[in-house]
Amino acid sequence: MNDTTDTRQQILDAAIERILHYGYAKTTMSEIAKDCGMSAGNIYRFFASKLDIAEALARKFNGEMYQAYASIAREKKPAPERLREFFDYGMVSTYQAIEAKAKILEVAEVLADERPLYMNEQMAQERVYLVQILEDGIRDGVFRPLERLDETAEFMQAALMKFRFPQLFSHLTLPKLKRELTGVLDLILAGLSKDASVL
Repeated sequence: MNDTTDTRQQILDAAIERILHYGYAKTTMSEIAKDCGMSAGNIYRFFASKLDIAEALARKFNGEMYQAYASIAREKKPAPERLREFFDYGMVSTYQAIEAKAKILEVAEVLADERPLYMNEQMAQERVYLVQILEDGIRDGVFRPLERLDETAEFMQAALMKFRFPQLFSHLTLPKLKRELTGVLDLILAGLSKDASVL
Protein backbone atom coordinates (compact mmCIF):
# COMPACT_ATOMS: atom_id res chain seq x y z
CA MET A 1 0.00 0.00 0.00
CA ASN A 2 1.12 3.55 -0.65
CA ASP A 3 0.63 6.50 1.70
CA THR A 4 -2.58 7.62 -0.02
CA THR A 5 -4.10 4.13 0.21
CA ASP A 6 -3.01 3.84 3.85
CA THR A 7 -4.58 7.20 4.69
CA ARG A 8 -7.82 6.38 2.89
CA GLN A 9 -8.01 3.10 4.80
CA GLN A 10 -7.29 4.89 8.08
CA ILE A 11 -10.17 7.28 7.35
CA LEU A 12 -12.52 4.41 6.48
CA ASP A 13 -11.55 2.52 9.64
CA ALA A 14 -12.18 5.59 11.78
CA ALA A 15 -15.47 6.29 9.99
CA ILE A 16 -16.86 2.79 10.43
CA GLU A 17 -15.88 2.73 14.10
CA ARG A 18 -17.61 6.05 14.73
CA ILE A 19 -20.67 5.17 12.62
CA LEU A 20 -21.11 1.86 14.41
CA HIS A 21 -21.01 3.66 17.76
CA TYR A 22 -22.94 6.87 17.06
CA GLY A 23 -24.72 6.22 13.77
CA TYR A 24 -24.25 7.79 10.35
CA ALA A 25 -26.34 10.91 11.01
CA LYS A 26 -24.43 11.80 14.19
CA THR A 27 -21.00 11.29 12.64
CA THR A 28 -19.26 14.34 11.21
CA MET A 29 -16.28 14.71 8.92
CA SER A 30 -14.45 16.79 11.57
CA GLU A 31 -14.90 13.98 14.13
CA ILE A 32 -13.56 11.39 11.69
CA ALA A 33 -10.61 13.68 10.95
CA LYS A 34 -9.94 14.13 14.68
CA ASP A 35 -10.03 10.33 15.17
CA CYS A 36 -7.38 10.08 12.42
CA GLY A 37 -5.22 12.81 13.95
CA MET A 38 -5.61 15.09 10.94
CA SER A 39 -7.30 18.37 10.17
CA ALA A 40 -10.86 18.48 8.84
CA GLY A 41 -9.53 20.18 5.72
CA ASN A 42 -7.07 17.37 5.08
CA ILE A 43 -9.74 14.67 5.12
CA TYR A 44 -11.44 16.35 2.14
CA ARG A 45 -8.35 15.61 0.05
CA PHE A 46 -9.35 11.94 0.25
CA PHE A 47 -13.16 12.07 0.41
CA ALA A 48 -15.26 14.96 -0.87
CA SER A 49 -18.08 14.23 1.57
CA LYS A 50 -19.36 11.92 4.28
CA LEU A 51 -21.54 10.35 1.59
CA ASP A 52 -18.41 9.42 -0.37
CA ILE A 53 -17.09 7.69 2.74
CA ALA A 54 -20.39 5.82 3.09
CA GLU A 55 -20.17 4.68 -0.53
CA ALA A 56 -16.56 3.53 -0.06
CA LEU A 57 -17.64 1.47 2.97
CA ALA A 58 -20.48 -0.07 0.98
CA ARG A 59 -18.17 -0.84 -1.95
CA LYS A 60 -15.85 -2.73 0.39
CA PHE A 61 -18.73 -4.80 1.78
CA ASN A 62 -20.16 -5.43 -1.68
CA GLY A 63 -16.74 -6.29 -3.10
CA GLU A 64 -16.60 -9.20 -0.68
CA MET A 65 -20.15 -10.18 -1.71
CA TYR A 66 -19.21 -10.13 -5.41
CA GLN A 67 -16.28 -12.45 -4.77
CA ALA A 68 -18.64 -14.88 -3.06
CA TYR A 69 -21.21 -14.54 -5.88
CA ALA A 70 -18.52 -15.21 -8.49
CA SER A 71 -17.47 -18.37 -6.59
CA ILE A 72 -21.09 -19.56 -6.38
CA ALA A 73 -21.60 -18.92 -10.11
CA ARG A 74 -18.52 -21.06 -10.93
CA GLU A 75 -19.39 -24.00 -8.67
CA LYS A 76 -19.91 -27.40 -10.28
CA LYS A 77 -23.43 -27.77 -8.92
CA PRO A 78 -26.79 -27.83 -10.71
CA ALA A 79 -27.93 -24.33 -11.68
CA PRO A 80 -31.07 -24.39 -9.46
CA GLU A 81 -28.92 -25.20 -6.44
CA ARG A 82 -26.53 -22.36 -7.28
CA LEU A 83 -29.43 -19.89 -7.64
CA ARG A 84 -30.70 -20.87 -4.22
CA GLU A 85 -27.23 -20.52 -2.74
CA PHE A 86 -26.72 -17.14 -4.45
CA PHE A 87 -29.82 -15.51 -2.97
CA ASP A 88 -29.48 -17.26 0.38
CA TYR A 89 -25.89 -16.07 0.73
CA GLY A 90 -26.82 -12.47 -0.08
CA MET A 91 -29.71 -12.43 2.39
CA VAL A 92 -27.88 -14.15 5.24
CA SER A 93 -24.72 -12.03 4.85
CA THR A 94 -26.73 -8.82 4.88
CA TYR A 95 -28.93 -9.95 7.78
CA GLN A 96 -25.93 -10.95 9.88
CA ALA A 97 -24.07 -7.72 9.11
CA ILE A 98 -27.07 -5.65 10.23
CA GLU A 99 -27.66 -7.85 13.28
CA ALA A 100 -24.04 -7.50 14.39
CA LYS A 101 -23.79 -3.80 13.54
CA ALA A 102 -27.29 -2.33 13.57
CA LYS A 103 -26.21 1.26 12.93
CA ILE A 104 -24.69 0.27 9.58
CA LEU A 105 -28.26 0.11 8.24
CA GLU A 106 -28.22 3.92 8.23
CA VAL A 107 -25.47 3.81 5.61
CA ALA A 108 -27.56 1.54 3.38
CA GLU A 109 -30.60 3.79 3.77
CA VAL A 110 -28.66 6.96 2.97
CA LEU A 111 -27.07 5.40 -0.12
CA ALA A 112 -30.45 4.16 -1.35
CA ASP A 113 -31.81 7.73 -1.07
CA GLU A 114 -28.79 9.75 -2.10
CA ARG A 115 -26.89 7.50 -4.52
CA PRO A 116 -29.48 5.54 -6.56
CA LEU A 117 -26.99 5.13 -9.42
CA TYR A 118 -24.66 3.27 -7.08
CA MET A 119 -27.51 0.96 -6.10
CA ASN A 120 -28.30 0.37 -9.79
CA GLU A 121 -24.63 -0.43 -10.43
CA GLN A 122 -24.73 -2.95 -7.60
CA MET A 123 -27.80 -4.69 -9.06
CA ALA A 124 -26.20 -4.75 -12.54
CA GLN A 125 -23.08 -6.42 -11.13
CA GLU A 126 -25.19 -9.10 -9.45
CA ARG A 127 -26.94 -9.80 -12.77
CA VAL A 128 -23.62 -10.75 -14.36
CA TYR A 129 -23.40 -13.76 -12.04
CA LEU A 130 -27.10 -14.59 -12.34
CA VAL A 131 -26.85 -14.64 -16.14
CA GLN A 132 -23.90 -17.03 -15.90
CA ILE A 133 -25.96 -19.43 -13.77
CA LEU A 134 -28.95 -19.13 -16.12
CA GLU A 135 -26.76 -19.85 -19.16
CA ASP A 136 -25.39 -22.96 -17.46
CA GLY A 137 -28.89 -24.15 -16.58
CA ILE A 138 -30.10 -23.73 -20.16
CA ARG A 139 -27.01 -25.43 -21.57
CA ASP A 140 -27.48 -28.36 -19.17
CA GLY A 141 -31.16 -28.70 -20.09
CA VAL A 142 -32.39 -27.88 -16.59
CA PHE A 143 -33.93 -24.53 -17.54
CA ARG A 144 -36.14 -23.84 -20.54
CA PRO A 145 -34.63 -21.71 -23.33
CA LEU A 146 -34.81 -18.00 -22.53
CA GLU A 147 -34.22 -15.20 -25.00
CA ARG A 148 -33.28 -12.24 -22.80
CA LEU A 149 -31.24 -13.54 -19.89
CA ASP A 150 -30.34 -10.12 -18.50
CA GLU A 151 -34.04 -9.25 -18.31
CA THR A 152 -34.80 -12.59 -16.66
CA ALA A 153 -32.09 -11.91 -14.08
CA GLU A 154 -33.56 -8.44 -13.51
CA PHE A 155 -37.05 -9.89 -12.99
CA MET A 156 -35.63 -12.39 -10.51
CA GLN A 157 -34.01 -9.57 -8.57
CA ALA A 158 -37.33 -7.68 -8.54
CA ALA A 159 -39.20 -10.74 -7.27
CA LEU A 160 -36.61 -11.29 -4.54
CA MET A 161 -36.04 -7.65 -3.55
CA LYS A 162 -37.41 -8.23 -0.05
CA PHE A 163 -34.58 -10.66 0.65
CA ARG A 164 -31.80 -8.44 -0.67
CA PHE A 165 -32.27 -5.10 1.08
CA PRO A 166 -32.35 -4.90 4.88
CA GLN A 167 -34.86 -2.06 4.78
CA LEU A 168 -37.37 -4.64 3.50
CA PHE A 169 -36.69 -7.39 6.03
CA SER A 170 -39.71 -6.16 8.07
CA HIS A 171 -38.05 -7.12 11.39
CA LEU A 172 -38.56 -10.79 10.56
CA THR A 173 -36.31 -13.46 12.03
CA LEU A 174 -33.75 -15.10 9.79
CA PRO A 175 -35.57 -18.49 9.84
CA LYS A 176 -38.80 -16.76 8.75
CA LEU A 177 -36.99 -14.93 5.94
CA LYS A 178 -35.31 -18.18 4.85
CA ARG A 179 -38.69 -19.94 4.72
CA GLU A 180 -40.16 -17.16 2.57
CA LEU A 181 -37.10 -17.06 0.32
CA THR A 182 -37.32 -20.81 -0.24
CA GLY A 183 -40.98 -20.51 -1.20
CA VAL A 184 -40.42 -17.66 -3.65
CA LEU A 185 -37.45 -19.47 -5.20
CA ASP A 186 -39.59 -22.60 -5.58
CA LEU A 187 -41.99 -20.55 -7.72
CA ILE A 188 -39.21 -18.93 -9.76
CA LEU A 189 -37.46 -22.24 -10.40
CA ALA A 190 -40.76 -23.84 -11.43
CA GLY A 191 -41.13 -21.07 -14.02
CA LEU A 192 -37.57 -21.58 -15.26
CA SER A 193 -37.93 -25.34 -15.49
CA LYS A 194 -37.52 -26.98 -18.91
CA ASP A 195 -41.06 -28.37 -18.49
CA ALA A 196 -42.64 -25.00 -17.68
CA SER A 197 -45.18 -23.63 -20.11
CA VAL A 198 -45.46 -19.87 -20.09
CA LEU A 199 -48.63 -18.27 -21.46
